[in-house]
Amino acid sequence: MADEITKRDDIAPIGGVHGPMLASGGARWPNCKAAGRLAALAFFASAFLLAPAAQAAEDDALKILKGMSDYLASQKTISLSYDSDIEVITPEIQKIQFTSSGQVLLSRPDKLHATRTGGYSDVVLVFDGKTASVLGKNINSFVQLDAPGTVNQLVDKLRNDYSVSLPGADLLLSNAFEVLSPDVLHAAHIGQGVVNGFECEHLAFRNDDTDWQLRVQTGDAPIPRQYVITSKTEAGAPQYTLVIRDWKTDVEPGPEAFAFTAPEGAKKLEAAALAGLDEVPPGLPMGEKK
Repeated sequence: MADEITKRDDIAPIGGVHGPMLASGGARWPNCKAAGRLAALAFFASAFLLAPAAQAAEDDALKILKGMSDYLASQKTISLSYDSDIEVITPEIQKIQFTSSGQVLLSRPDKLHATRTGGYSDVVLVFDGKTASVLGKNINSFVQLDAPGTVNQLVDKLRNDYSVSLPGADLLLSNAFEVLSPDVLHAAHIGQGVVNGFECEHLAFRNDDTDWQLRVQTGDAPIPRQYVITSKTEAGAPQYTLVIRDWKTDVEPGPEAFAFTAPEGAKKLEAAALAGLDEVPPGLPMGEKK
């Protein structure tokens, strides 16, 4: 088609604009009308061609998310280490980042041992299916909550009743897909990348209040390797980033791994003290995390 269409300088302007001439027949279109028609055709053609591709990318992203969720739910025990970064925005609109590292040991359905060490707190959580114990090692104080049930129920209780979120807890739930997907407005399979030497599928999702990304390891073990949440409701769009490493599913923890013994001289605090065992110093606004 490109070879059949030529522009002629000797064609008289129509409406003040030169019109292209089809070499095969010499017919002329006013350039403005031709441009409009071609633009419309191009728009509808691109929409027709791109819509299935966009839908395929969205379906692919949700399929990978579902596969990751099903794989994680099938694992009886999970052991991992992680690094996390949380950004806060000061009243002066300055972005500050705080980093932590920790370990998680999960035994489904109702056992959990998690640690988090950062610059402002050193926290251990132990859950035996009946009681959740949270120790602030840096202040030698602890909180205990009656929380009979599963790890899923504990995560909900901490979040809903005490505004406390465990790092990346949604990824470890037995129903991660059902928790993560309902509020998704748009999903995209961006492509592939590498996290800590592991090839991963790069997924991006949009909710009303947040954008979030997942990088899921390729192959037979679709492990989440990176989780990034970006707030859309706060100025500066602070992010929460979790990078997972040292993932194992062949561990066999003994009952002592989920037994809590308060250190000598440790002070027992009320549940309200949980708010002070966070990743950022008191008084700074929190970024988004799940």
